[in-house]
Formats: sequence, structure tokens, C-alpha cells
Amino acid sequence: MIKETNRCPLMPILPRIRSSKNCQWRSKPNSFVALIAMEIGNIVEFLKDKSILISGSTGFLAKIFVEKVLRVQPSVKKLFLIVRARDASSAEQRFQNEVINKDLFQVLREKHGKEFDSFISNKISPIAGDIAEENLGIKDYSIREYLWKEIDIVVNVAATTNFYERYDVALGINVMGAKNVLDFAKQCTKIKMLLHVSTAYVAGVQEGIITEKPFNFGEALKPDLKVDIGEELKLLEETKNQIQDEKKTKEAEKEAMKELGIKRTIDSIIVGYAKGNISSFLGDPQMSMDLIPGDMVVNAMIASIAAHSNQHSQFIYQVSSSVRNPVKYSTLLQSGYQYFKKNPRTTSDGKTIKTTTIHVMKTMSDFKRYMFLRYRLPLEGFRLLNLACCCLFNQRFNQLWRKYKFVMRLAELYAPYAFFKGCFDDTKLEKLRMTTRDSMETILFDFDPKHIEWENYFSNIHIPGVLKHVCN
Repeated sequence: MIKETNRCPLMPILPRIRSSKNCQWRSKPNSFVALIAMEIGNIVEFLKDKSILISGSTGFLAKIFVEKVLRVQPSVKKLFLIVRARDASSAEQRFQNEVINKDLFQVLREKHGKEFDSFISNKISPIAGDIAEENLGIKDYSIREYLWKEIDIVVNVAATTNFYERYDVALGINVMGAKNVLDFAKQCTKIKMLLHVSTAYVAGVQEGIITEKPFNFGEALKPDLKVDIGEELKLLEETKNQIQDEKKTKEAEKEAMKELGIKRTIDSIIVGYAKGNISSFLGDPQMSMDLIPGDMVVNAMIASIAAHSNQHSQFIYQVSSSVRNPVKYSTLLQSGYQYFKKNPRTTSDGKTIKTTTIHVMKTMSDFKRYMFLRYRLPLEGFRLLNLACCCLFNQRFNQLWRKYKFVMRLAELYAPYAFFKGCFDDTKLEKLRMTTRDSMETILFDFDPKHIEWENYFSNIHIPGVLKHVCN
């Protein structure tokens, strides 16, 4: 299992060399490292002639994985991509629109030229399916049987990371989806590896060093609780039945599922700041974020596949930065301020958006006080005015009130992450890094967070990437 932290979609795709921060190892590899080194061999050579099944294929991490494999090892046998679609034609169309037509594949396009389309057709097969269903939603038995005989490696990166997702959707993808992938992998007769990618924040609100270890079956984050998936499914079914019995609308069902379940990335902060819509920030500027570039996650994924194929045991790696190269919220805020001072944004009508520093609220009490004085009190005044005017401004008041409640709800949801006091240890991942014997592969599959220069990264890579690909 690979656990990565904040999934940042617009991270650099090509490997980066940071000669000024090259790591100098002082300790000798222990026997565990030596054992892996014997197994890992040549990573690029390992990928040759392999058939890989990939879920979550239209998501950002899977796309980076697909591009990297095809770029470093064009002799990979086949990549089978599970695409959520109603049929093969729809899966192919979605694959073309959401995967292969992206700028991410420009290097491959230039490399193969006129042969690019035929190369992709020979190496990639989109398959209509849905991991939330049994057999990954693949209806045709002949296709399932073919995959069971063909697949060498299964890579599961399908997940919903929306904190305000419907409970049934989140449960179906993140929980039952993982189980369905596991069940499908068990049917593959020559499988060598099942790689599951999860957010490291499944650790919840723990503090201090969080080690690379699995949760036991049924284990909850709190010692007096137990996770019972059967009870969760029962609760879901009872809630749906209750809604249907009360003859509520589909919209009411969606809202109920959201309430039962309750998209956060740093990119939403950057976009909001770029558009002049964010003037304040909830979080301690001196606390460390735990970010990791997406390409480093993919490099670690590929290295772990090569290291542990055909080993009948479980390995967990946390691809993180908070221990070896921590970055504070203040670094992101300052980098954003400096970038937009040099590159001011304009509105649709050509007006320059003023670049200002963000007001930081270091505690939830500060945030609630600010929101009360800045918004709640004026809203109360507006409410009284609306009543005095015979509800003339009802529509506008209700709109503003919904926005206020939405912001307060989001703050409650995100507060545990904004003030997260844990650090994700990557000792095992460090040992995996030490097994790469080929110096060129050390560069090609770099996943050492010490090689990240955060100020340069935010200013010259991440923020420009967000503005180009996310901020319309």
C-alpha cells in the first residue's frame, strides 16, 4: 500500500535534479535494504512485457502513472484502464477527452510523432467499468476472463477526495471499491502485485510521528471504538429506505447522503486568492503542511512495484515531506503573495485584481469571532431590514445566509486538517530509496522530498500550473 498526502494535481511531471540538495547517505544499508536491492533489480527492465490494470484512470495520479510508464518503458505489454462509462464506446471517448488529450502527454506525442496514436492504441485498452460494483462493473464475462489470465499487476488509485461527498458515493468508491479491486485481483492467475494508493490522512487527527503501519481489521482511530463495515452498510440502507418512505425528492436524498457523509486541496486556496475571492485563511502559518509532488508519488509507486512483486506480504510506504523536508503554510502564503505581485491578475472586464496579504486566523475561536463581526452581525441587520420591508429582500437574504452557513460548515470540516499536528514518517520509504543501484534510475525515479526547494517550487511550478490548468 502506498499512502500519499495532499494530492496536488499540477505537480511537475518530469524528474527534477536538485544538485544543491543531493542527499549524502552516511549509514550502511541494513539487511532489509540489501534484500530489497536484490529484488528490485532494474526498474525500467522490470516493467517490460508487463500487463497492468489501473483503476481511477481519469484521475490525476493515474494519468501521471500511465504517462510515466509509457515514457520510461515503451515495451510495457498493456495498460488496461478502468473507465467509469456505460459502454466501450463511451469509455474510449472519455479516455481520449480526459486522459490522452491532456498536455501531460505532450512529451510522448513529440517522441512518437505520427506514430503516437497507433502507439497509444497498441499499449492502452480503456475498459468500461465501475469499481463500486462487483467485478469492477465489467459486464462482459469474456473480458473479465481475459483480464484474469492476462494481468500481472493491479494498481488501485480510484478514490473520491471530496470532503462534502455523499456518504453512499464515498463508501461505494473508497471502501467497497477497494474491496472489489482486491476481489478482482484474487482472480488474476499470474498476478505479482496489488498496489493500493490511499491518502495518509486516514490516520485521522493523531499527533506526533505517524509510522508506516497498517490498521488492523475493524480498528478505529479511537481506542474505545470499532469499525464495522456491516453496520455502516446497514445504516446507509436504512437511511435510503427512510427517505423513500417519506417520499422525498431526489434532491432531498442527495442532501441527506451529504449530511450523512460530510474538495479540499491547496489549489482551491490558490485559485480563490488569484481571483481576489479569499481575504482570510484558517490555519497556523508556522505549522507544517504535508505536501508531496504527484510525480514523486508515482515514482515511489513504480519503485515499490519493482521491489515487492511476487512477495506474499504487505508493505506500507508513506510518501510525505513533513519529516524530511517540511514546508510551512507561511511559505505557501508568502510565495503566492510574491508571485501575484509580479504577475497581477485581471478580471474579465480588464480590471487589475489588487494583491493583498491574507489575514490569517490561527485558531477556530479567532475565525468564529471574525465571521461573527464581519458577516453575522451585518446579516442580522439585513434580516431586520428585510422584515421591516415586508420580506422584499428575501431572495438576497436567503442567498447570503446560505453562503454564510456553508462557509462555517466548511471551516468545521477542514479545521482538523488546518491544525493537523501529525508528521508522517517515511523511514521505510527511505530504505526503499537506498535500494536504487543505478544512478540514472535514481534521477528517473526520484522520490526524495529533500530535493524539493519549496519557494522555487511554488513560485515557478505549482502556482503557474494551477493558473494554467485550473483557474479559467
